[in-house]
Amino acid sequence: MKAVIESGVARKPARPTPATAIAVARGDGIGPEIMEATLEVLAAAGAALDLREVELGEKVYRQGLTAGIAPAAWDTLRETRVLLKGPITTPQGGGYKSLNVTIRKTLGLYANVRPCISYHPFVATKHPGMDVVVVRENEEDTYGGIEHQQTAEVAQCLKLITRPGCERICRYAFEYALANGRRKVSCLTKDNIMKLTDGLFHRVFDEVARDYPQLESEHWIVDIGTARLATQPERFDVIVTPNLYGDIISDVTAEMTGSVGMAGSANVGDQLAMFEAIHGSAPDIAGQGIANPSGLLLAAVQMLVHIGQADVASKVHNAWLRTIEAGLHTPDVYSPERSKRKLGTREFAAAVIERLGERPQTLNSVAYRQPARRQAPTRAQAEAPAVTKELVGVDVFIDRRERDPESLARLLQRANGGGLELTLITNRGVKVWPQGFPETFCVDHWRCRFRRVDGASALDHRDLLALLGRVRDQGLDFIKTEHLYLIDGKPAFSLGQGE
Repeated sequence: MKAVIESGVARKPARPTPATAIAVARGDGIGPEIMEATLEVLAAAGAALDLREVELGEKVYRQGLTAGIAPAAWDTLRETRVLLKGPITTPQGGGYKSLNVTIRKTLGLYANVRPCISYHPFVATKHPGMDVVVVRENEEDTYGGIEHQQTAEVAQCLKLITRPGCERICRYAFEYALANGRRKVSCLTKDNIMKLTDGLFHRVFDEVARDYPQLESEHWIVDIGTARLATQPERFDVIVTPNLYGDIISDVTAEMTGSVGMAGSANVGDQLAMFEAIHGSAPDIAGQGIANPSGLLLAAVQMLVHIGQADVASKVHNAWLRTIEAGLHTPDVYSPERSKRKLGTREFAAAVIERLGERPQTLNSVAYRQPARRQAPTRAQAEAPAVTKELVGVDVFIDRRERDPESLARLLQRANGGGLELTLITNRGVKVWPQGFPETFCVDHWRCRFRRVDGASALDHRDLLALLGRVRDQGLDFIKTEHLYLIDGKPAFSLGQGE
């Protein structure tokens, strides 16, 4: 190999970085335009990528595949382990499932990471110093998509929160904070109302926080926490939160910086990762060449760090910052006061390419490094601890259009027996028997709680089946049951509101 002389010292030329295979989905609407612009910048910056095209989204949905992804595409995703994805369109109606949710859950991409930074004074924002990262749990909560129409008037969605899922995302947030020089992790939940589900998330957060004494930690109720975030974002650094809250908060936070179109997103699991802009496919401007590629480009920067090309990531990001500083803006962030030229999608990409190798003069430059792959202790990966579980009753849900809880109670009391008796009826969670109030608004969906009688022998499933038979004999339509347990001697079920 021929030596290279630099500063009088002979050295061998560096070996070229081997190309990393990544799957690329161009998406729908503006997706193909912003993907092409992004790939042009990555190529010009010297990213070593082996692109494997996959088709996802609307065309696949229209072929009759309601998941929006063909079987062969799964093979490519699992082979490359990295996906750079343009925004896609999910057709309305017809039972189509969200492709993003499907990919995240199927491939175990449990952590959604969205850095939200203000680019003052070049992009208009009310929060010039904002620099917040939202780490959103990506697989659980109401996004299980488990819904049922139970009566003519009531539909339900199950909210599932698991201890392993909570620990995994909370530990990821603390590890992210350590790796990126952050100082604090804030947890946002609604555990003053949802004491079992959100309460579990909060408890696990506090447990994990004890393993990171070098970082600050705090908990906020999600409503006031979000209000503080909207008005005082400088109080926050890294935020970790369950799925639904994180979905809302991360979009709000991105918009606070000046534009959702400038935010990228990483979806990371233990084995695979997906990188995408957070905005939608914007079919109303598709084909006009005016879409902002920044969100997807910054997602690609996260991807480059993930695959070990941190130097290229820094080069691209600094060139992008320099372009923003130069006042070269796409229409979504253009303003006569702050911008010098309004550029289309391809023109903006060309402007970034022209500034490769430059650093911003006003905005903070970046210098990514390959993060250490720490193997943090994860209790959730160990065998679940043994618990004692005692069956003490059952909630029987009844479909009944008559709005009189007293007459319903009289019928249900005839079903008492076998060590079980009726103790509570609620409607939409509010106690209506015994001693309900006539002002309580009721619908056709009743939760009827049967508890074990004091002194009765231990219950088993046969006792519950016998009870349901007696309920049926009263001409009542039971539509769902939930067993009531004591776990380690503590009630593992909520009280009725007003109980």
